[in-house]
Amino acid sequence: MVPKRRINLFFLIFLTAPSMVFSGTDSTAGRDTSQRVQTSPDPYAFVYDTTGPGQVIIKDSPIVAMLDSLVNIRYFTGKPFITDTAEMNVHGFPPEQIPDYPDSVYEDRIRTLNFYTPIELVFNRPVKNFIHLYAAKKRDLTSRMLGLSRLYFPMIEEQLDRHGLPLELKYLAVVESALNPVAGSRAGAKGIWQFMYGTGKVYGLKVTSFTDDRYDPLKSTIAACEHLRDLYAIYGDWSLAMAAYNSGAGNVNKAIRRAGGVKSYWAVWPFLPRETRGYVPAFIAVTYVMNHAADHNLYPVDPGILYNGIDSLTVKEVLSFDQIHEMLKIPMEDIKFLNPSFKKGFIPVTESKQYTLWLPRKYIGDFINNEQELYNYKTTKGIEKEKLRAEIKKAKERTIHVVRYGENLGLIAKKYHVYVSQIRAWNNLHGSLIRPGQRLIVYPSAPYNRPVTHASSSVSGSSGGSQVVRSGDTQYVYHTVRRGDTLWDIARMYDGVTVSHIKQLNHITNAKRLKPGQKIKVRVKTS
Repeated sequence: MVPKRRINLFFLIFLTAPSMVFSGTDSTAGRDTSQRVQTSPDPYAFVYDTTGPGQVIIKDSPIVAMLDSLVNIRYFTGKPFITDTAEMNVHGFPPEQIPDYPDSVYEDRIRTLNFYTPIELVFNRPVKNFIHLYAAKKRDLTSRMLGLSRLYFPMIEEQLDRHGLPLELKYLAVVESALNPVAGSRAGAKGIWQFMYGTGKVYGLKVTSFTDDRYDPLKSTIAACEHLRDLYAIYGDWSLAMAAYNSGAGNVNKAIRRAGGVKSYWAVWPFLPRETRGYVPAFIAVTYVMNHAADHNLYPVDPGILYNGIDSLTVKEVLSFDQIHEMLKIPMEDIKFLNPSFKKGFIPVTESKQYTLWLPRKYIGDFINNEQELYNYKTTKGIEKEKLRAEIKKAKERTIHVVRYGENLGLIAKKYHVYVSQIRAWNNLHGSLIRPGQRLIVYPSAPYNRPVTHASSSVSGSSGGSQVVRSGDTQYVYHTVRRGDTLWDIARMYDGVTVSHIKQLNHITNAKRLKPGQKIKVRVKTS
């Protein structure tokens, strides 16, 4: 199991005392959540061990780093922090007042919120620390997040409802990225849902030379819903599912085993990676602050555009941002902000692939009325359709594949729809041995004819322990389970396959009872 992030830092969430006891009670189940935890000079910091005992360098946690990233969003540049005191300041707070409340008030408010959600919400010291972060220490940035929520929450709520998930999971995107559409972590996670490359690929988020679906708010939200649904199917507990979203199911499974098999977030809390120990408390704090913003004298900053002020359309030919900006006079900042998945500033449409473009609603009619002229428009930089097409063609002719741990030539050939023999020839390989980190030249557009046989016969095999067969127009892989395999591991091996798909196709009700040698049927893409 490859964790969603690989961060070799220690996340410590308490203050300066040697140790501290926090307590909280699940108001629904009445479970005692008291734990003894380690402490740190900074309640939100990562700590690097340095040359000797007691010598450390304090680093920001990723949660704080995502908040700070909002400072640099140019969409807010020049916009003052404004508070609509006439309508939203129901308590009559002075502009600079930072309200604070006794613990009993926080506990009572969170208990009320807990009553209306299937997600366990409790109040304890870690949660209080993050309430202080969002409501006091970083309150100006929280105001920006409140503004961005008016743009992204309607879309996120729609997808959560469509997938049958608790709407409160929208606050997870706040913890992940502070709703920054171009957020990126040092570990390589991208977008408002902070998908790593491998996990994103499992859920259909494609990354090419020109596009990165992880930055697409709608596509990544759909992927996050599917991922969270799969994780909840494993644990039956939303807090554990969120912890697995953050650190990977493997780390959560280890914590459960060390806790004696108890599937409770606060029971396994001491055994989780230290970053993940702050993840669910941060989620609870965000849920509280976003629902009680006015009680903390916090008000949304207008991001300049709201969800009902944007619309989408399908682009049918290759088109650059410069063409849209120059001809229709749409601010370049709007185009970039609403379409962060296009890495090179143009939409790489091909005969087989079209893309969706988001624009301020008031420009949609202008685009439609001048669509063909837009495609043919030559910008002041000399950008035109044929040059963009040439760049797309050049990128498609050759790619460099960096071998990942656990990959073999069979899996790589399947990914690019080429033969193993072709990969060997292109890279002067005399055998099948490859190593992680090795760079392989691949020509994805090389001629390739997929063999077809009857459903009962074997088409191909690989050292990955799978057999490919066809049944009519559908192709299946019969994966042979190896010792230690989980449904999550198997799903990651095949494009667009999820744990839910595998369980449904194989009528699996208990995913823990996989046996070495067992055949798992997987429906895979044929093109």
